Amino acid sequence: MRIAFIGLGHMGAPMASNLQKAGHEVAGFDLSADAARAAGVPLAASAADAVAGAEVVISMLPASRHVEALYFGEGLLDRIAAGTLVIDSSTIASATSRKLAEAGAARGLAVLDAPVSGGTAGAAAGTLTFMVGGDAAHLERARPVLEKMGANIFHAGGAGAGQAAKMCNNMLLGILMIGTSEALALGVANGLDPAVLSEIMRRSSGGNWALEKYNPFPGVMPNVPASKGYSGGFGGDLMLKDLGLAMDNAVQAGAATPLGSLARSLYAAHSLAGHGALDFSSILKALQRPA
Repeated sequence: MRIAFIGLGHMGAPMASNLQKAGHEVAGFDLSADAARAAGVPLAASAADAVAGAEVVISMLPASRHVEALYFGEGLLDRIAAGTLVIDSSTIASATSRKLAEAGAARGLAVLDAPVSGGTAGAAAGTLTFMVGGDAAHLERARPVLEKMGANIFHAGGAGAGQAAKMCNNMLLGILMIGTSEALALGVANGLDPAVLSEIMRRSSGGNWALEKYNPFPGVMPNVPASKGYSGGFGGDLMLKDLGLAMDNAVQAGAATPLGSLARSLYAAHSLAGHGALDFSSILKALQRPA
């Protein structure tokens, strides 16, 4: 199929590349010329050019305002042919996804919100988890495409439900990363080897995804951001954004999220200290005893 892929950052670039490797004709676009060139897929001169003749349009953008600017501010929805499948894999507010789905339906488009989990490693390996919101029939149309980028595809419910699931997941991830970092920092302050302590906790009741796949302590696990100066990966400011989405939603839903609120405050302080561009596992820095 001819697929337009808009947003070729740390996540979007390998996702688009996997679609191209699977034999699809991909036209990519990103506002950053450097990011676009690094993606390794054919590039369009504009988002409008990318979607011309596309059977599927996929977007992977940083926040709600970017999605709104693309589809509404730039009027891209009016440039996409009726019948086209539109998949937004950005992590944004559920309300924005519902707005996009409603506007798309009015124009004869099949719109899904399909945020992902799995990080840059999962994007590169094609093993992402997709949390999909929207019509089940639209998901079945999208499944052959999503399967080239991910290993797990869940239908969370109607429009916006994928974003709600991603919001809950990332709130828990932020909390777990802080807890894991706090435990490791405490152990090291007591003279423990962080690699040994990590293995003890990984095989005990404290085991979690951070210890299994994304250890925050430098040198413990190869090829994760912590062992590469906290470069690449999932930025702390993006985690802060996602935690903000969760807290805004919690107010609207009347839900109690005390740990989520604390996690957001800690990531906000971490960002104000100048670390927001680093991978979110760099929160360890805020919890370590000075050398």
